[in-house]
Amino acid sequence: MLLTARQVQLAKPASRDYTMKDGRGLFLFVPTDGPKCWHFRYSFAGKQRRISFGTYPALSLQDARELTSTARTQLAHGTDPGHHRRTARKLSKETEEKLFRSAAERWYKRKEVAGRASSTLGKMRTYLDKDILPEIGSMMLQDITRADCARVQERFEKRDALNVSKKARGWLREIFSQAIAEGRCEFNPASELKTIARAAPKSKPYPHLLEPELPDFLRALGKSTSRLTAYTAAWMTIWTASRPGMVRYAEWTEVDLDGALWTISAEKMKMRRLYVAPLPSQLVSTLRELRKLTGRHRYLFPGIGTKNEVISENTINLVFSKIGYKGRMVGHGTRHTASTLLRDHGWEKDHVETQLSHLEGGIAGDYNHAKYLRQRREMMQWYADYLDALKAGMSPAQQATFARRVNASHHLLAPAPTQRNEPDEIAA
Repeated sequence: MLLTARQVQLAKPASRDYTMKDGRGLFLFVPTDGPKCWHFRYSFAGKQRRISFGTYPALSLQDARELTSTARTQLAHGTDPGHHRRTARKLSKETEEKLFRSAAERWYKRKEVAGRASSTLGKMRTYLDKDILPEIGSMMLQDITRADCARVQERFEKRDALNVSKKARGWLREIFSQAIAEGRCEFNPASELKTIARAAPKSKPYPHLLEPELPDFLRALGKSTSRLTAYTAAWMTIWTASRPGMVRYAEWTEVDLDGALWTISAEKMKMRRLYVAPLPSQLVSTLRELRKLTGRHRYLFPGIGTKNEVISENTINLVFSKIGYKGRMVGHGTRHTASTLLRDHGWEKDHVETQLSHLEGGIAGDYNHAKYLRQRREMMQWYADYLDALKAGMSPAQQATFARRVNASHHLLAPAPTQRNEPDEIAA
């Protein structure tokens, strides 16, 4: 007697596993725990065999009967249904691996293993899922044309996401290059997208201040009513010229107040290279006070409540906005301010770029940053002292003294030979 859909639905686990026969070799297996499963029992080459079709309710009674009919047809033609299913799965896997979607996932996995920053991985994941995979994800790699890749680019350009489009072009080239190396396709259809791409607008610098504007800003900041964590975070971005995101996630285990150093692991840096920043004495004193408040936490600047492990990305900007500098100065802008002021006063470009944790091509990108630590310590202490003098009102005599300090640093702080046991501190 054949099963009914109602009987299948009402079948409940018992004290032991049991089966419910439907006929023609099909039966429902009901375990003591776990999902109900459709099995097909048959005989082939004189041996009793059994295969699983799938679980209920994902596979309905009607679906299971159709699979049974297909299997019995295969038996009638001398084909083992079990062997046929295994072969089909193998072919299906091989086909799946040649889809663009699979190639993209392999590429993304390599980025994860390489330790790319979580923010970078998040952007890759977002635009893969939102724009790239919906357009060409289900296509075979060898079938994708230059026109197909151009359509992907157009998706970004239609909404004027031109900077993202530039990144996506690079990702597409990398995905196809990896697939070529794996032997899954023979050419890269994304190689010439730049030729037809809309030019991205030149990036505008973050709002920042130049030296003549700093005295009023520093005096206003000195009167800030922001809470200590936010106020200190704002000063830390100023005194170290660090990215606000790195400041927000600074940990007490990274800070050596006695040695006046902040060491950030490669895993946290944008370019995955260890970074060491000297701390001027003003910041060391400020952090000693902050430690009384947040020293029991992991982070220097913990957020409010259990859901926010650190202060928000807008906290530092809000400190500047509250003192009247909304739209004129932001956290990232402090880096531009420091870079401009230091270079204007004669500090070496390589030393400034290292402090900004930039990695450039040529000489600026090749050095071992460990040999610049002494120079940067002197430079950033000079910078903090110079800001103090601007805030108080710079006198000509002070200006001359600061100029002499810069000149003296060029003679007294020549690069020391790199020792073999020094860490490879390369800025990100």
